[in-house]
Amino acid sequence: MAYRSILVHVDETPRVAERIRYAVELALQDDGHLLGVALTGISRVLYQNAILDEQDPNLALHLNFLRERANRALEQFAPLVQRLGLQSFEQRVVDDDPGAGLSLLARHADLVVIGQADPEHVATVAGTEFPAQVLTNSGRPVLVVPYAGLPRPAGAAHAPARRILVAWNGSKEAARAVREALPLLKRADHVFIAVFDPDYQKALHGESPGADLLKFLMRHGIDAEILVRQTERTGMLKRPSGTGEALLSLAADQACDLLVLGAYGHSRFRETLLGGVTRTVLEAMTLPVLMAH
Repeated sequence: MAYRSILVHVDETPRVAERIRYAVELALQDDGHLLGVALTGISRVLYQNAILDEQDPNLALHLNFLRERANRALEQFAPLVQRLGLQSFEQRVVDDDPGAGLSLLARHADLVVIGQADPEHVATVAGTEFPAQVLTNSGRPVLVVPYAGLPRPAGAAHAPARRILVAWNGSKEAARAVREALPLLKRADHVFIAVFDPDYQKALHGESPGADLLKFLMRHGIDAEILVRQTERTGMLKRPSGTGEALLSLAADQACDLLVLGAYGHSRFRETLLGGVTRTVLEAMTLPVLMAH
């Protein structure tokens, strides 16, 4: 298993170069192909239903502005990719809203790389709900790069994901995330399996929490260490709380540069609802997060 085809979202946010760089580093590891995509924000539904009249001068002016902005976002893509040494790449401007457009293209890729929503740049084409839309609609693993930059010196020669924390709760989402992360897990120097509050769902964890996953990884040639942690219990039912924050704190304590997380969520009309841990991680993450749904 390898990431032979990687899709990266390109926009005008300040840290987009870091996102492109990370996607290039991933593609170089497997001699893969990289597709950079900028989206105009014009929903394809409007074209399919003949709602748009491009002959309208006011509308044409607006459409041209959106396409120019998308093309401007891609100006640095090819020079940066070439400078980093990747030979196989292409770029596209797509007329669609970011969530739907990128999700559709991602179905023909092994991995999609996007950026975390930046609260200081909510006026960008993508918007704050974009990561959740791609995660729930693409059918592919999604690697989210933090808007604050990567936990390493800018421009440093560094293979991505050397210390990886895997969030394990025994769910099918977590199992799929591990499977999708295997190419990275096999190259990592250190892999940690984080198990929070295993006593809360004993049927999913078994007698020895994380042990079966450890054996699975060993069969793939991956050595890992299990870290069992308890979170604060709140409410009348004494349910675990603060798992998202505790997960990110553990990643920081172990100096991890990637978190692997199975994301629970579902989409309802244009509103995307994600589980509490997923929402917390997407909002507060300071390291790249590979998610699968």
